[in-house]
Amino acid sequence: MSALAHESAQYSNQSMKITKLKEHIGAEITGIDLREPIDAETHQRINDALVEHVALVIRDQDLEPADFQNAISRFGEIMPDNNSLYLVDGFPLMLLLSNRLKDTKGGPAKVEKNTNWHTDHTNHECPPKYTTLYAVELPDKGGITNVVNMRAAYDALSPEWKERIDPLQTANTLISRANWETGNPDIVKEQRETTKPPMMHPLVRTHPENGRKSIWFHKGKTDTVTGMDPYETQDFLGELLANSLKDEFIYAHEWKLGDLLMVDNRSALHRAGTDYDHSQHRMLYRLMVKGDRPV
Repeated sequence: MSALAHESAQYSNQSMKITKLKEHIGAEITGIDLREPIDAETHQRINDALVEHVALVIRDQDLEPADFQNAISRFGEIMPDNNSLYLVDGFPLMLLLSNRLKDTKGGPAKVEKNTNWHTDHTNHECPPKYTTLYAVELPDKGGITNVVNMRAAYDALSPEWKERIDPLQTANTLISRANWETGNPDIVKEQRETTKPPMMHPLVRTHPENGRKSIWFHKGKTDTVTGMDPYETQDFLGELLANSLKDEFIYAHEWKLGDLLMVDNRSALHRAGTDYDHSQHRMLYRLMVKGDRPV
């Protein structure tokens, strides 16, 4: 029996099947309908698979917003989104991601600018442990969402890099001062007017379920890293990514209608793809499950 077949058998539960997609990241689930009740054993298998594989796609779902919210609420408390401008009608915790949304000055909305590697909502004391996305409308091709295993990326770093980054802290805001000139004007305005101090988090965090270390940050929200100004910070984080990302650590999710993608933010960064015909509509729903304070 192959390693992939063995893994599928190991995680099978009645008709549910989990299949590993890449050596370092990604698995898919088939044979389950999230509109139906899920028993504790099945739920635990899904959660364990997500923690192990970092990115998990559940295929062939047919979910209305209420179904999506009910399914994700089984994994913990759904947390509010930073962005209250683009929500699904009747669901104040569910973000609408669409290439047709505009900011108040008529430019592309913030949600269409998340093409840099990031983890979500680092400006919160307890950022989301899971980000979940459900495809509602898709272009004919393209619009890939990329997820990278930052646990594997950390493990592959040289001892010199690990020694350099292990003690560093990030100061997290709605948007870094280095990006004020190019960022969404609505977000920049909100950040300029806030009196909240930056939220401090470790650049290298330890996963609460498996004890593994991961590189962890949102480049656009990291105002400073220990000992650096905002512009030095952006350069440093870019250098860190260049030294840590490898193709084998990246899962490129090619969306199909009915896909529900789950990302374990505690071990991952992700980014949106813009490689599609923008005259066609790309629309996803997003819900996030609240996590613990990073350590």
